[in-house]
Amino acid sequence: MIRGLGTLVVFIAFVGLALWVFNARRAPEFAEACMLPFADGEPLPDTPEDPTATRSPRP
Repeated sequence: MIRGLGTLVVFIAFVGLALWVFNARRAPEFAEACMLPFADGEPLPDTPEDPTATRSPRP
């Protein structure tokens, strides 16, 4: 009986989460959130002109 109730609670949580995620009103928030990895305010470090300049001189 307890396993059945646990399954029911997890199923209800899954359906609620799916409805929340696929809600059309949330689309702008998720579109903004998916671009967060690319919204870095820091400039990229300068790369050296010579690609071998950062290599170790050891063989």
